[in-house]
Amino acid sequence: MKKKVINLNQLPLNENGIIEEVECDGNIKRRLLDLGLVKGTNIIPVLVSPSKDPRAFQVRGSIIAIREEDALNIKILYR
Repeated sequence: MKKKVINLNQLPLNENGIIEEVECDGNIKRRLLDLGLVKGTNIIPVLVSPSKDPRAFQVRGSIIAIREEDALNIKILYR
């Protein structure tokens, strides 16, 4: 089965994706890379806040919250 590239905010809850690219610039890109969001890393959405933003993701054994505006700039390989 061929995998498709989607935005991180489209990844369904509890489904595994693989980070393909972080397309933002400046401080936010540096922060996301520091948190471990680098190409080839597995990422799983595990929680959605009541307001639907931010969502919590499991990355390298940690849970981090990412806002939708930032998740739109993170490309994921999915199924």
